[in-house]
Amino acid sequence: MPDLSPELLALGFIWYVAFLFSTTCHEAAHALVAKIGGDETASSGGQVTLNPMPHIQREPWGMVVIPLLSFLLTQSMIGWASAPFDPSWERRHPRRSAWMALAGPAANYSLMLLAVLGLHLGWSHNWLHYDPVTHHGDFAANILNAFFFLNLLLGTFNLLPVPPLDGSTGIMLFMGEERARRYLDWLRGNSYAMLGLLLAMVTFRYIYSPIENFALRLFFPDQY
Repeated sequence: MPDLSPELLALGFIWYVAFLFSTTCHEAAHALVAKIGGDETASSGGQVTLNPMPHIQREPWGMVVIPLLSFLLTQSMIGWASAPFDPSWERRHPRRSAWMALAGPAANYSLMLLAVLGLHLGWSHNWLHYDPVTHHGDFAANILNAFFFLNLLLGTFNLLPVPPLDGSTGIMLFMGEERARRYLDWLRGNSYAMLGLLLAMVTFRYIYSPIENFALRLFFPDQY
């Protein structure tokens, strides 16, 4: 186990808070858009909420155990969550299902943009500070940085068009309904989840760094 200094533990706490809230917003967005589209499966389970407890109760390993263990062992944080849906509703309304899928990444990108706004306002009004010796930000700066980087990563990763990620359903927005139903028959009729995750993780290692660098230059041109 790595040496867990008080500073590292404090940073881990910040990142876990950002992870928990961001993941909750992601799943609540799925549940809300599904409810608007006529599927109340997730809503009936209490997941149209920013209270993390219903989401934790559904996925305790993905939202609590694995994120904390991964941080303690590797100083990085991984995890997952999920929102239930009605497969028959998905097949009847593939475009609504696509909007439901895209709502999760949209929530992450919205949080990322709010973090960008908070960082720009914080620096311009001298509300945020860096330690001149360690070059570490204060608590507020670290919170906003965590929300920016984490939500950029979550939104981008989930948009990859491979199962079980949101992008694999979101692409139905660009299909006609009959083609989307045939696609769903193929997608749900095969166990591609593990293969898809493996492909996503391998691919993401190569595509994410350029995306992150682009986002940093776009939103913080004076610093990058």
